Amino acid sequence: MVKVGIIGVGTVGSSVAQILVDNADVISARAGTDIVVKSGVVKNLSKDRGLDIVLTDNVDDVLNDEEIDIVVELMGGVEEPFEVVKRALSSGKAVVTANKALLAYHRYELAELAKDIAFEYEASVAGGIPIINALRDGLSANHIESIMGIMNGTCNYMMTKMTDEGVAYDDILKEAQDLGYAEADPTFDVGGFDAAHKLLILASIAYGIDAKPEDILIEGIDNVSQDDITFAKEFGYAVKLLGIAKKDGNEVELRVHACLIKQDEMIAKIDGVMNAISVVGDKVGETLYYGPGAGGDATASAVVANIIDIARSGKSTPMLGFDKPMEGKLTLKPTEKIESKYYLRINVSDRAGVLAKITKVFEDNNISVETMLQRPATKTSANLLISTHIAVEKDIQNMIKKLESLDFINASPVMIRIV
Repeated sequence: MVKVGIIGVGTVGSSVAQILVDNADVISARAGTDIVVKSGVVKNLSKDRGLDIVLTDNVDDVLNDEEIDIVVELMGGVEEPFEVVKRALSSGKAVVTANKALLAYHRYELAELAKDIAFEYEASVAGGIPIINALRDGLSANHIESIMGIMNGTCNYMMTKMTDEGVAYDDILKEAQDLGYAEADPTFDVGGFDAAHKLLILASIAYGIDAKPEDILIEGIDNVSQDDITFAKEFGYAVKLLGIAKKDGNEVELRVHACLIKQDEMIAKIDGVMNAISVVGDKVGETLYYGPGAGGDATASAVVANIIDIARSGKSTPMLGFDKPMEGKLTLKPTEKIESKYYLRINVSDRAGVLAKITKVFEDNNISVETMLQRPATKTSANLLISTHIAVEKDIQNMIKKLESLDFINASPVMIRIV
């Protein structure tokens, strides 16, 4: 029998415990042994969680229990769970976590600490989608050329509603909060940080890149308007918040931001709260992984799958999928060197000579215009909706700074990259 201790018996932790009871027959058959939750740690012991397990508010009751084989960390946060997981590993206990923030900052330290102790984290990226195992094991024969994914259901829900129903950003954000898809402070989701944590985990498995969130390009969807959605539709694009990892020679670019993506791309067709991740391998080509990216049962499904793997075989795979450097000299590509096509929305005073002056600014910064639309904004202003040919990030940023200094520019230009 394998005994489990759950640190953090909230929505996901409760689902883990319940799944182990509800599906005990199939789980036992697949694991080759019975799996039971011996105890769980909560902050509030007076709250009824409807579970028939021993609960405590002291993490030591789990970490110091020699009978517990696997510690499931579902606390949330970064530094406190880091200390908890380190203690679990130092005592020889296997660990399963769904904590993407913990791994975004400490995955390499934990990999070094884990060594021959099982450490699994499937639920940390895209909830119930088995992307970690697919990337780490199923695609292990491939050089990974790119990863592109919808990794945040809140943002995807909002972009879908804005596109399909014409809802304004502020209105759909409030709706998402009312439905429980977005937090009272939605910055972590709509600002792109949640997706960035997940992208960093995948990039480590694919490329061995040790980067922190502060090292990569992270932008959200808070500047997207119906004008941008209209432009996207007119030119055959969908607007999505994407996490992108792409190998270019000996460099890997990592970025999270709103994107215009062609409507016929597989990722562009993913709507609502669902997640999807496209992985391109040099031998297999493109593979797509789709499913629920959050929710108690979906996330708990991935946690329990990791528990079963450990119960079945113990330590079988290095935590990040490799024991030596992946490809030698891959380094993180500086943000200013990223190349892309770009879309810009520029609100200008509606007067003679403006277009010529803007065209000159584009030219001075090596930016070539591909398409341009003009839409009235008010009686005295207009929105210029412009897409460019491939340009360098540094040039685009310099051009935006120059535009902001001009007296006929009424607001900071909005820029969305095109993939």
